[in-house]
Amino acid sequence: MGEQRIAVLGAGANGASIGADLTAAGLDVVLIEQWPAHVERMRADGLRIHSPEGELHVRPRTMHLCEVAELKHGFDVVLMLMKAYDSRWAAELIAPYLEHDGLMVGVQNGMTARTVEEVVGARRAIGSVIECSATMDTPGVVERHTGVPRSWFAVGALPGGPAERVDEIAALLHHSGAVQAVDDIQAAKWMKLVSNSTLLVTSAILGLPMLDALHLPRFRDVMVAAGNEALAVGVALGHPILPIFGLQPDEVADPDRVVDIMTDKLFAGFVVPGATTTVLQDWRKGRRSEVDDLNGRVVAEGRRVGVPTPVNAAVVALAHRIERGELEPDPSHLEALVAALT
Repeated sequence: MGEQRIAVLGAGANGASIGADLTAAGLDVVLIEQWPAHVERMRADGLRIHSPEGELHVRPRTMHLCEVAELKHGFDVVLMLMKAYDSRWAAELIAPYLEHDGLMVGVQNGMTARTVEEVVGARRAIGSVIECSATMDTPGVVERHTGVPRSWFAVGALPGGPAERVDEIAALLHHSGAVQAVDDIQAAKWMKLVSNSTLLVTSAILGLPMLDALHLPRFRDVMVAAGNEALAVGVALGHPILPIFGLQPDEVADPDRVVDIMTDKLFAGFVVPGATTTVLQDWRKGRRSEVDDLNGRVVAEGRRVGVPTPVNAAVVALAHRIERGELEPDPSHLEALVAALT
């Protein structure tokens, strides 16, 4: 068997970071991206990843999305790092080029593992959780706030999936951070959704870096309430409460304390001064966010299982108004979020 052919589908800040690490490791990897200027800059000048550990400069193989139809070979592994709302069409795009025994891995926020499975089949789908903070405003240049030592992944197969091959994907992602193999990847992804529900959209609504938002009066109350709603919905859906981000089993033993502890762990290990969430980055670029796949998913599932989610509903309502151009992100919106607590 020859060397694995790997595709990173979606070479934004996180995808480019992983792609750079795999390229530096000497693996056969190609970055497939939809931002033309980014592809052209990588081809002309290479890819630069600035992290706390220094600069990594590599010259990866790259492709525009429109060039996928010109492929003459298949991939053994596709690491998909597209936005959650782009998962289905992106998986469909690359599925004809996934080898019959290949694996597609949704290295994404949101509950995307089932979407990948529906497109490529249970035996070719692996789920993943990613915790990595990075931004990219300039083509070909990534500011990676959490370098390899501080990045974290979970990987696992869905029921009926290729559990015996999870270690293959763990070995690849280990080039970019710590990796935890889990037996219940859907529960692990829901735990990440709990974490995302606390911080990503809430701080973006205020237009502030994550640490700056944390210091505002009552913002932590909003975060924890949103997370507790998401946790309650997950329990109602049948997801066990799992330790992620390096949490210990005893730290998730008390459901009333889980979100508090997870929030402290997140800020201590993964959030750095000045870092903004992907949601605020998207809004500043005039793009839609993943709010419907994050807090919106909590609201929708909560409605289905009869769990109230007033704080997440307030978050979604404000986010939609921002995306319609009716509001700008601003700290004054904290008042409306706090009102949802009562």
